[in-house]
Amino acid sequence: MIKLDQFLKFLGIAPTGGQAKLMIINGDVKVNGIVETRRGRKLVSSDQVTVAGKVFKVEDVIQ
Repeated sequence: MIKLDQFLKFLGIAPTGGQAKLMIINGDVKVNGIVETRRGRKLVSSDQVTVAGKVFKVEDVIQ
């Protein structure tokens, strides 16, 4: 598992943890199609994260 804010940093979507936090708090991130505002949300391999219209499958990124 990986936390949502760490996932965004890992992908390079957010250059810093602070930026990831702001993106999440502002409602710019969806998990499985639902806006997620908890930066500590734990992601599992079956989750999909959407940012700026782009969908990232956790299983494709974290092996």
